[in-house]
Amino acid sequence: MPKTLSPREVFHTLLERISAERFSELAELYAPDAVVETVFEPVGPRRFEGRAVLEARFAEVSAGRPVRLTPANVLVRETDDPEVVVAEWDYRVHHRATGRSFETANVQILRVRDGLIVESRDFHDHLALIAAGGNLPQLVAALEDGDGRPA
Repeated sequence: MPKTLSPREVFHTLLERISAERFSELAELYAPDAVVETVFEPVGPRRFEGRAVLEARFAEVSAGRPVRLTPANVLVRETDDPEVVVAEWDYRVHHRATGRSFETANVQILRVRDGLIVESRDFHDHLALIAAGGNLPQLVAALEDGDGRPA
């Protein structure tokens, strides 16, 4: 029987697959009933429930992905709950379309049970990625309702 990965090992596997752009392999790290919250997502859903939904989300996010993400300054903290780790790291981001390079800070709180992520609260700097791609006007348009005020 294969060894079950610890929460720390699961996080490192997740980060390795993201940086290697192996997005089709991400969903297998999540439990069938996993819940992921992307707390700072400016538009669109912030909560994803179930491995199938996550698999579709990873496919959507990876399609034509304009950025290359390289993790740096990774720190994983264990908590008094053996299922929970808190990870802090930076992404060195290279935007392929614009040529811009920069760093963004990230925090992720993972609950891992039997080697699978069952809950994740993700705090990523989505606005930095939007700005680097020159997509602020599209973001503003998405946030405005019919009378021009933020929704």
